[in-house]
Amino acid sequence: MRNHRYLPMTNQDQKEMLEAIGVHSIEELFSDIPESIRFKGQLNIQDALKETELVHYFQGLAAKNVSLSDTPSFLGAGVYQHYIPSIVDHVISRSEFYTAYTPYQPEISQGELQAIFEYQTMICELTGMDIANSSMYDGPTALAEAAMMSAGHTKNKTILVSKAVHPEARAVIQTNAKGQNLNVIEIDLKDGVTDLDQLKEQYSDDTACVVVQYPNFFGHIEPLAEIEELAHEKKSLMVVSSNPLALGLLKPPGHFGADIVVGDAQPFGIATQFGGPHCGYFAVTKKLMRKVPGRLVGQTTDDQGKRGFVLTLQAREQHIRREKATSNICSNQALNALAASVAMTAIGKKGVKEMAYQNIQKATYAKNLFKQKGIDVVSEQPIFNEFIIRLNDSVAETNQKLLKKGFIGGYDLSQYYPELENCMLVAVTEIRSKEEIDQFVEEVGALQ
Repeated sequence: MRNHRYLPMTNQDQKEMLEAIGVHSIEELFSDIPESIRFKGQLNIQDALKETELVHYFQGLAAKNVSLSDTPSFLGAGVYQHYIPSIVDHVISRSEFYTAYTPYQPEISQGELQAIFEYQTMICELTGMDIANSSMYDGPTALAEAAMMSAGHTKNKTILVSKAVHPEARAVIQTNAKGQNLNVIEIDLKDGVTDLDQLKEQYSDDTACVVVQYPNFFGHIEPLAEIEELAHEKKSLMVVSSNPLALGLLKPPGHFGADIVVGDAQPFGIATQFGGPHCGYFAVTKKLMRKVPGRLVGQTTDDQGKRGFVLTLQAREQHIRREKATSNICSNQALNALAASVAMTAIGKKGVKEMAYQNIQKATYAKNLFKQKGIDVVSEQPIFNEFIIRLNDSVAETNQKLLKKGFIGGYDLSQYYPELENCMLVAVTEIRSKEEIDQFVEEVGALQ
């Protein structure tokens, strides 16, 4: 079998396998299944293809995909095309990292553990928080875990979440809250950011946390100082979902007094890859250290005084009593966290700041260019790398036309915000050139 790229199924193979398990026929193999529930017909599948035909078939399917390597993209909405240093793939493709699982045995996992420790350290530096865990599945699930952790910590049952938080992340919160019998109240928008007056009205003694996004789903910058003042009026927590690249320039949530900061590390070294897998980060203040889901890597010394790394504070159900566990998260995205670590290290502090600066500059350039073309820019709020334009036709139809012109258009906001019909969320990252921006604006303008 090991000489084949796939498992063959000849009559001889079938005969040998049946003999190995002491069965004389396929009919005898399935004799325990009652006749009344057996499938008697033919499965509606095509005949098997030869290997060369099969490879050709799948290559044809793959060729139908639109590749970001040759099609400029202005689609963001949570997943972005950014510069990825070539060293990232070289490091994460090494077999000791590529095939690594949970590093339970520190004596043989020092490289993996140190990589995770460095990831945690850099996330803390970016967010302004005290402690970060070793990563989570993605940004939305990290946000849901933060909301659930807040409810468990405060013993309160109400979660206030801004409608400027990514709609898919809000859906994940709703799903988790249902299982925990928690009440989720969504706060409306005012001028593209969270309506502080409504937030104040909904805030109560039962509020577990206030959840906002920074920059928010529309690319606008939320007033975290004012939100923090409201969130901490009683004993509730302030949870901020944040694009880590934006924190290269923006004041980090930790400096505003956030209790939990989460997000997706995808902007650092992780390709868009059809929306996943990515890598969630989760950072907290020191007082919440023992409530963090997942696991943390800590630095220590061995019996000879040498620096070493170990898993520590594993508050997971498989390690401690189930009723004391903070979460049932039983894995992390170590490989993608490593990619983020390598990218952040290669880019460096100045590089991260420069990348963030270019996102702001290029997005602002595109925004002003749309205005000059007479296309309505919906809000004048400060932005990071996304903004909203209003079109004359539906975004879906416009995007189909743009694709024929060689561009991937922006996000159709009417999917989740009916009041924003014909509104497109446009993302402009540092990867886009002036020529691409100019041509994209020109093509959008020509379709109006």
